Amino acid sequence: MIIEDEELRDVFKIASEEHLQKLDDGLLYLEEHPGDAAKLEELLRETHSLKGDAGMLGVKSVASLAHQMEHILGGVKRGETQLTSDISDRLSQGLEAIRKLVDEAVTGEDSGVNTFYILASMMGASSQPQPQVTSPIVEAASSKSPESENPLVETPITEHSTTEIETSIETSEVVNLENNYSFLPLQSEQELLLQAQNLPTPSVSNASDSPSPATALSTSSYRIETIRVATQNLDDLMTQAGELTVTKTRLGHRVADIEQITTLWEEWSREYFVTSLTFHQIQIDENRMKENDKFMQLQNYCQRTQERLERLGILVNRLKNLVYEDTARLEIIAEELESGIRTLRLLPLSTIFNLFSRTVRDLAKREGKEVALVIEGGETTADKRILEEMKDPLMHMIRNSIDHGIETVAERKKVGKPPVATLRIKGYSIASNVIIEVADDGRGLNLERIKQTAIKRNICTLEQLAVMTTSQVQSLIFAPGFSTRTFVTEVSGRGVGLDVVRTNVEALKGTIQVDSLPGQGCTFRLQLSTSLATANVLIVVVEDIAYGLPLEFVETAQLVSSSDIFAMEGRETVLLKGQPLSVSHLRDLLELNNQTWMQNRAGKEENWNELYPHTPKEFMGSNSGKIPCIILKIGEERLGLFVDALIDEQDVVIKPQSKLLKRVRNVSGATILGNGEVCMVLNPQDLIKSVRKQVLSRTIAGLRSPMETASRKQVILLAEDSIATRTQEKRILESAGYEVVTAVDGLDAFNKLKTRNFDAVISDVQMPNLDGLGLTVKIRQQQKYSDLPIILVTSLASDEDRKRGADAGANAYIPKGTFNQDVLVETLKRLV
Repeated sequence: MIIEDEELRDVFKIASEEHLQKLDDGLLYLEEHPGDAAKLEELLRETHSLKGDAGMLGVKSVASLAHQMEHILGGVKRGETQLTSDISDRLSQGLEAIRKLVDEAVTGEDSGVNTFYILASMMGASSQPQPQVTSPIVEAASSKSPESENPLVETPITEHSTTEIETSIETSEVVNLENNYSFLPLQSEQELLLQAQNLPTPSVSNASDSPSPATALSTSSYRIETIRVATQNLDDLMTQAGELTVTKTRLGHRVADIEQITTLWEEWSREYFVTSLTFHQIQIDENRMKENDKFMQLQNYCQRTQERLERLGILVNRLKNLVYEDTARLEIIAEELESGIRTLRLLPLSTIFNLFSRTVRDLAKREGKEVALVIEGGETTADKRILEEMKDPLMHMIRNSIDHGIETVAERKKVGKPPVATLRIKGYSIASNVIIEVADDGRGLNLERIKQTAIKRNICTLEQLAVMTTSQVQSLIFAPGFSTRTFVTEVSGRGVGLDVVRTNVEALKGTIQVDSLPGQGCTFRLQLSTSLATANVLIVVVEDIAYGLPLEFVETAQLVSSSDIFAMEGRETVLLKGQPLSVSHLRDLLELNNQTWMQNRAGKEENWNELYPHTPKEFMGSNSGKIPCIILKIGEERLGLFVDALIDEQDVVIKPQSKLLKRVRNVSGATILGNGEVCMVLNPQDLIKSVRKQVLSRTIAGLRSPMETASRKQVILLAEDSIATRTQEKRILESAGYEVVTAVDGLDAFNKLKTRNFDAVISDVQMPNLDGLGLTVKIRQQQKYSDLPIILVTSLASDEDRKRGADAGANAYIPKGTFNQDVLVETLKRLV
């Protein structure tokens, strides 16, 4: 027989091969170490699993033999049977037969295995040819009592190690096969043995030519069709494939170098041709020419130059053609390799979608609601990392929908809705992105309640809320610590959940949107990139430094004249397709106004025009009076960024930031370009937030009086046990415009941290009661402080000490030996 379902067939094949290999190895081990109870227990588990798999899929022959193997091993475990060489041979024979039967169930090819013969042999029947047993003997045997003489004992059917107790146990086990699995007709051991004796056996004369069943089983062709690979190995392969893509890009720059050499050779050839024409036009009489040795030398030189130019041209053109061919071939191989590895990592979204059915049922029952879960697009495939990272966020969104969004049955009936709410999880793919939607038909988001909660939990102020759009107010639900619940339950109210969703989505280079209609429901839409190992970035230049913008967030690029920029609601604005668009200078968002730190770059700046000759000149920052503007689109929000030059589009491998640089604003990672230049890859979501922060600060500054503005200082918690150091650092921070709250040790600092909101913590390391590292660990254990900047200022300056600080969760580590107040203030400005 063959298993009909292809997916189940493949799963059974892989699982059975694993079970059989472990059984094979284990039996060999037990022959040398028969007293190892742990190994025996492991073999029993493997046999039981194999029997269960075969039984579920209807492979009765495999289940029967596995059941008998389990019975024999169970007898060994109970001490009823010794693991002799004969017992090992029986088990090995059964194992080989099972291997053949598994192959038959998978491929459909006849295995040639007689299950009754193998089963009887495993029970102890002799493999030698038996004399024919006449029916009267069988009848006589069946008419006698168990105490009477059994003719089967007179024939060499069982080995002398097999007792009557073992025989009765085996008989009961075989009889129970019908009750457990419906594999075989109800038969006793004696009947099976008689059937085995009546089976046709090879004649003595052909015994040497015909292989035994065990031999026939072992002579089949051996091939491995499926292997299991650790996912970490696939991750490493994906990273290397990404590096290969970058190498391909760098090779493209070498092609550009060869193009320049070719151009140089062509210019040299043209100049030589003009010079040779001039040379031949010189009128000199023949006698004087022969007497003029210098003229002859010049003529010979020109001839040799012509020959060398011709040879150089042949070599350069040949090299150019070969490099073009090799580059094209490498590009094909790199794309196929990356595509192949990516395909290996793909799993259907149903892998995680199907996990939520019971969760929805249990949560709805606990909340006294009726919810029907609808899953769509489960066949859509995504990278395994997306599935791993999205399981918890999806769980949080489902909890949020059931607890906050969906009404009770009574409430739904009151507003005319069906009593059973619908929670829909949908997956689909567009272009190079996977979209996951979680939608409910509940009450939707309550904007007024969100605003009240945001003010109550100090997430934002009234002034900030006054200038926010509806989508920005809805996005507040993703802020750390946000919860509209006033009572903490097992399901919600703890202020964690949706902030985890945003964090995980952004880690996957994705975005999240919320669409809500009051009284009609709410939809969370997650857009995730399918390319995780590499990123396609747009290279721009600001202050002669290259930066990368993920191309998936770039809508378009255009040149903007200074006269086209106007002010609207305190923001610089341009018109895009007749609609106002907020714009900002990237140098301002990255705080590149102070140029003193760039003095060391003098003499090291690249000529971008030479490196990227194919980029249109108007986007290279030419003096045309127009500024290159990059239009970013994140969800429904758009932002225009002015840059100095727009350079190129490249595939890069983004290297993540170290722990010390974990929270650098506007930066998601770094990469190395094809020309060897280190390039920071910017975070579009952070850029949007930075612009919003600028606008809010300007607006709020205009609304407040000078006294109110002066009173709203950023608050720093300073933990230092030394009075002198504490006083000095407090003065530095206060002179920089910060409000400072001091603590005498780590424990004092942790207690004061709970009393009010702080913008950052600065701490010494060596302190009594609780040191700086312990304080950092305790702070990071609190979810609401996960993003709180922590700076360690200490006399411990070794690399090991720095690593300990980073492992604890600090954002910056400043040794006191090289302490400089500008360094402290600048570090604080960048983190806060």
